[in-house]
Amino acid sequence: MSDLPLLSLVIWLPIIGGLLVLAVGAGGNNNAVRWSALAVSIVTFLVSLSLWTGFDTSTHEMQFVEQASWIPAFNIAYHLGIDGISMPLILLTTFTTILVVIAGWEVIQFKPAQYMAAFLIMEGMMNGVFASLDGILFYVFWEAMLIPMFLVIGIWGGARRVYATIKFFLYTFFGSVFLLIALIYLYFQTGNFQLLDFHTAPVSMTAQILIFLAFLIAFAVKVPMWPVHTWLPDAHVEAPTGGSVILAAIMLKLGAYGFLRFMIPIAPDASAELDWLIITMSLIAVVYIALVALVQEDMKKLVAYSSISHMGFVTLGFVMVFSIYEQTGDVSGAAMGMEGAMVQMISHGFVSGAMFLCIGVMYDRMHSRKISDYGGVVNTMPWFAALMVLFAMANAGLPGTSGFVGEFMVVLSAFQANFWYAFLAGTTLILGAAYTLWMVKRVIFGEIKNEKVATLKDINAREALVLGTLAVLVLLLGIYPAPLLEVMHSTVDHLLQQAITSKL
Repeated sequence: MSDLPLLSLVIWLPIIGGLLVLAVGAGGNNNAVRWSALAVSIVTFLVSLSLWTGFDTSTHEMQFVEQASWIPAFNIAYHLGIDGISMPLILLTTFTTILVVIAGWEVIQFKPAQYMAAFLIMEGMMNGVFASLDGILFYVFWEAMLIPMFLVIGIWGGARRVYATIKFFLYTFFGSVFLLIALIYLYFQTGNFQLLDFHTAPVSMTAQILIFLAFLIAFAVKVPMWPVHTWLPDAHVEAPTGGSVILAAIMLKLGAYGFLRFMIPIAPDASAELDWLIITMSLIAVVYIALVALVQEDMKKLVAYSSISHMGFVTLGFVMVFSIYEQTGDVSGAAMGMEGAMVQMISHGFVSGAMFLCIGVMYDRMHSRKISDYGGVVNTMPWFAALMVLFAMANAGLPGTSGFVGEFMVVLSAFQANFWYAFLAGTTLILGAAYTLWMVKRVIFGEIKNEKVATLKDINAREALVLGTLAVLVLLLGIYPAPLLEVMHSTVDHLLQQAITSKL
């Protein structure tokens, strides 16, 4: 398969497959729609596995590169390629889409063809974001993926779905305007939109600071970082389960990916000068947002705030690398922080996706997300309870689960930068346990509080397949993260060397 355009396949196969699913749905055969969507998602995932098996971990160079002229007048190209940062995120996207299709199998009765097609098309566009090496191509995919998510929340969402969709769209579109302005400025500096040329473009300190701030606005909204995070809880609460899973598992990672692909390599001096700003925003997210999660009565909103807090770890791990280097003069400590943040991104994709799927399982039976409506679920759904407790432990950072690895690496490297960074970041191990276990105690354990809980049935084979697969991955990454670290090591080392040695 090495001769095949694998990156084009993982982008366009789900997009074209989504359109075919729409055509199948026009015939009214919903069963055929579901099986078609599942087939497309599985084939896309199998193609993406070839990226992993054929990946050379010894080099930082872009791999599986495809390039063709697109708009010659402006030197805009259809240019694709992946490295150790983007490849794991593509695999996470293709894998998660399969789970979303299976999770919506029986639940989505209203317009299932449009629902499945929206997620398949969105999958292709998100893969396009991770694989793009041309600024305009990146921007097209970056903006286009908003449309299917807008429709998913707006059509299959809850009672306040219109408010949530408009807020989601306005926040993210507002940030994207600054991204486009920065890309146009860099075009005039380099004469093209090639990201790798942007990385080596000679940009003054003043221009770097302005570019840094433009990128920060665009990517901070998508992460989302404090204080531009308020759209996420609303979007999560109103989105259907599949929408919440994709939002948490993939879409939040797009903003963090922008830090690594754009902000740090293009504006390294500004990143070093203004790292205190992102460190402050990240630590506020880790501590303050965790406290906000602690008082939530809606399970979805609690996990949504939990996601913001955990993503604060990711941005902290990315930007404190300059402080670590200044303190130690050693790149290895900085690399550990950045690699830990990357592991946290993948782990958060598994854990947060699983948490939202668990909430979806209970909502399908009870039609309520209120913590107070539950209690004693373990008595009627023991298998489900065991899985949810595992994911809750991972969300709290229990050693042996994927949630521990990334957080531990970031906290350990933070000690090399500043004791107080590590201290504040480490509070998440307490606060995360507090809000997660407080929810589990009230929902899963105790006496059965009402008749509806007494009549609940345990998970079926479809639900067990989805949650069981995630459970295996959470434990596997927690016990043996080496393959993931090996994939990203060369890329992270090169990125750090480039950023640190280019300081003015």
